[in-house]
Amino acid sequence: MYIKRISLVMALLVTFSLALPAQEHDSGKSKKPPLSPPAHTETTINGKKVSIDYSAPSMRGRKIMGGLVPFGQVWRTGANAATTLKTETDLMIGEQKVPAGTYTIYSLPGENDWQLIINKQTGQWGTEYKQDQDLVRIPLKKEATSAPVETFKITLSPTSLVMEWENTKLSTDLKAAK
Repeated sequence: MYIKRISLVMALLVTFSLALPAQEHDSGKSKKPPLSPPAHTETTINGKKVSIDYSAPSMRGRKIMGGLVPFGQVWRTGANAATTLKTETDLMIGEQKVPAGTYTIYSLPGENDWQLIINKQTGQWGTEYKQDQDLVRIPLKKEATSAPVETFKITLSPTSLVMEWENTKLSTDLKAAK
């Protein structure tokens, strides 16, 4: 009886050990890339890293500004999980001071005026916005792009933060705080 049980257990272990690699291989073939893949931008200011992690949605034939991204409503500034700003140094974003730390970025789109929202709540899904956690709101400069931008893009440089999508380019100054 004891030998039969050991034989059964061994047979099951062999079966599962052979099936798992095949299952992993099959699942790799059937996975589609995400519609809004993860994206990252970073820069260095005074030797300290500043980075933004976000998911980058695409137009895919949709109206974006005033449509998918409605005017007058807080937007997650990307897709999926909340967009995260990490800074190792105190920053001036526009005219607002942002201490070193980790934050969530939201936007308040308008037909003519936009605001960048730096929020103290972190780790949440992108649609879980709590206004009482706002650190600062920063006016953004809005202009038209030279050509349509299919996939949402955020770019950091030592002097600016730029967001582009559809026919809209938004920007603000960026520098180390004194």
